[in-house]
Amino acid sequence: MNNSGYTLPVFACAAAVAALNCLNNRQPVNVSLVDLINPSKIVEIPIEQVAEISEKSALGITRSDPGDNLDLTKNTPVWAIVTFYEGEGEKVVIQGGEGIGKQLNNEGKAAIYGYAQKLLTENLKRLLNPGEKIIVKIILPQGRSLAVRTSNAAFGVVDGLSLLGTSGISQPLSTPDQLNTFRDDLKTKAGEFQSLVFCIGENGLDLARKLGINSQQLVKTANWLGPLLVEANLLGVKEILLFGYHGKLMKLAGGIFHTHHHLADGRREILAAHCAIASLPSADIHTVFNSPTAEAALKHLRSLDQTHGSNWTEQIYSSIVETIDNRTQEYIKSHSDREINNTICGSVVFDRDRQIIISSKTGCLLMEKLC
Repeated sequence: MNNSGYTLPVFACAAAVAALNCLNNRQPVNVSLVDLINPSKIVEIPIEQVAEISEKSALGITRSDPGDNLDLTKNTPVWAIVTFYEGEGEKVVIQGGEGIGKQLNNEGKAAIYGYAQKLLTENLKRLLNPGEKIIVKIILPQGRSLAVRTSNAAFGVVDGLSLLGTSGISQPLSTPDQLNTFRDDLKTKAGEFQSLVFCIGENGLDLARKLGINSQQLVKTANWLGPLLVEANLLGVKEILLFGYHGKLMKLAGGIFHTHHHLADGRREILAAHCAIASLPSADIHTVFNSPTAEAALKHLRSLDQTHGSNWTEQIYSSIVETIDNRTQEYIKSHSDREINNTICGSVVFDRDRQIIISSKTGCLLMEKLC
């Protein structure tokens, strides 16, 4: 049986509830009751430690458990410091401490989004007496180090992790249950449209909509690109546009069709190989290969172009997206019982600023039809 666990905002809320209950002596602090709001359900979250910092401040500590999800936050400690304050202000003020990311496109505001804000505010307000006000600081001690293993920086969140999501229940993107959900969505849309757009995550979905692509033709795949491509072919989908962040989608150029970083990576090898194919100088290939992220490698190529008037970025990424198309067609054909493969695939990749880097030849044609 699948254990879905809970999302990171739930554990942040549980730690804060524990700290506040410690100050008010309202219930045992070895467990926190949290109303998930979405779904409407009250759950018990184990608390590892609670400590009074002062008469008006306390610290609660719990540990993230996303269930069966291959989530890098699994077992990471989550801290919340709750402090009573007086004066003007909201009843519950939420702040991001160490390990909580900062939004570059929002004046460095803490990356604590709508659901997390609502979850914390509603749960904590219920425990406050009239006139009481608190400041809640969420801390992820390992957040900064864990963030370098994510694509957060690619989408404008730096120095830590985000508290995001729309539900308290963790949806394991790596489990068959989640794949079945994506398949159901694909079946519905394949029955309505001959052309579909596959987006790995929310950033791709959001950018595709902003570019004018019909949202009803968008299919979220998470990391399940391989089985969903095969499913689309079996359903008779004529055209698929692969639309994604370059650091994810380029894995397909290496024949990696389940893109979760826990299972496979290969990005620097793929980039370096295509740099070599384009005859990039060996010193620059070395720099690309040793870049900490795909975005850093892209930045180096763009710097070379700007300095020398070259077009390495276009050459190398053109090679990558054409290879993505070819490997995708090969993958579909090798996993299909049909003798004739009717599905045409094209690809479009974008950067951390949500600017399109390049489209494959087929990707360009599909974009013209879809936008």
